[in-house]
Amino acid sequence: MALLFLVLPALIAIPVSLTPKRFLSMPKGDYSWRHFEFLFSSPEWLSSFAQSGIIAVSTAVLATALGTLAAIGLWRVTSKYSEMVRAFLLLPLIIPQIISAMAFYRLLIPLGLLDTYAGLILAHTVLAAPLVLITVSASLANFDPKLEQASRNLGAPAWTTMRRVILPSIRPGVFAGALFAFILSWDEIVVTLFISKFNVYTLPRRMWNGIRENTDPTVAAAAVVLIAVTLGAFAVSAIVSRQRAQTALKED
Repeated sequence: MALLFLVLPALIAIPVSLTPKRFLSMPKGDYSWRHFEFLFSSPEWLSSFAQSGIIAVSTAVLATALGTLAAIGLWRVTSKYSEMVRAFLLLPLIIPQIISAMAFYRLLIPLGLLDTYAGLILAHTVLAAPLVLITVSASLANFDPKLEQASRNLGAPAWTTMRRVILPSIRPGVFAGALFAFILSWDEIVVTLFISKFNVYTLPRRMWNGIRENTDPTVAAAAVVLIAVTLGAFAVSAIVSRQRAQTALKED
């Protein structure tokens, strides 16, 4: 019920996106797809879709690689400092995003990465990697270390053991982390507002400017697309997890 209480208000964008009027309003009997037609025919909106997709996919790939390697490293190296390192890596989840945005702004200026794809992907990767670390660590908690020991005793190198034994066993956690990283980058707005201006114009940024500068219902149509993509990603994750669970039960 609490989840529905938080999610249901966002669904108001669905009827608003179908209004026939030129401003944000609830439709009264008449519905129109004109704002969706404009959304998918406007070069500006399509460019923002493409830019958000490129940045989100790149962020998911980098964050998944870094988060997975960090989780495996912390799992294998157990010491009194490992938990300190883990806490340090999870700081982006604790620090308010406005503080992170200002830090990224000061960091990217001397590097010449402000308002660039590379700078935005770097910032989103830092924010998303802790999510991958959490999901992969949860999968590693259920991994039997004897499987790794058996692989090493049979003469497999460390990289082969990780690639053929560890990674297949923790694949659900890696996939979930990649999904969360993609969604975080796809929806992120606070950091994006600080470190992008004209060259990079993601979909959330265009929606923000659309609400601030006018009341174009195309923003509501874009919000519906964002919701659909997010729900679709979670649906794919649920289907994949269910299939893997069924496969595991059959193997047992």
